[in-house]
Amino acid sequence: MPEWLHIKLLTGESWSLDLLRERTVSLAIAFILGCVVAGIYRLTQRKANAQAANLVATLVLLTVLIAMVTLVIGDSIARAFSLVGALAIVRFRTVVEDTRDTAFVIFAVGVGMAVGAGFLLTPLVSIPFAALAAFLFRPRIGAAAAGAAEYTLSVRVGVGHKPDALLREAFAKHLEGSRLLATATARQGAAIDVTYGVRLRREDDAMAFVGEVNGLEGVQSVELRRD
Repeated sequence: MPEWLHIKLLTGESWSLDLLRERTVSLAIAFILGCVVAGIYRLTQRKANAQAANLVATLVLLTVLIAMVTLVIGDSIARAFSLVGALAIVRFRTVVEDTRDTAFVIFAVGVGMAVGAGFLLTPLVSIPFAALAAFLFRPRIGAAAAGAAEYTLSVRVGVGHKPDALLREAFAKHLEGSRLLATATARQGAAIDVTYGVRLRREDDAMAFVGEVNGLEGVQSVELRRD
């Protein structure tokens, strides 16, 4: 290898074929275990394939990238703080609405960190327990809702209106069930975004339901999408 290239790229660590082999094996293990994490998620959730595909890919990428970052940090505290500052500007632009999805993101991060730090035994022991918990407590559709499709309803309500009271009548009329997923402020605090998981009584009532909610005083926007 040319000396200028060695000085430019490889002065941060001692270069050897053994080190290259060690790093390659670590990242390969991170990739394999990341696939295991993603596989557990895919087998224990009930979202549509298209909706779950993005998070499945994200879990694998996170595991590999966190392993890479951990390898770069090594035992250097200064490097750790530098990377924290650099990565602080990176964030999920899409809200993770399901807390279970958030748990799998943390799962992938933990596995990646463990592999990158050389603690292979920890993820190997932890993964079966996490898989068992995910399987035992996976989302289930109750008997009453066996034929109902899952939708995500996002409603923006102006400040001064209570979403629950505002939507109660429309929910009782059109929905078989609902659960609150997330709330957030919007328009610099001038509105509130509320997200629900809902099941319609009838599939062909979707347009009527959205129209009725949109016509309520205080509602600024409505989005209904199928999971």
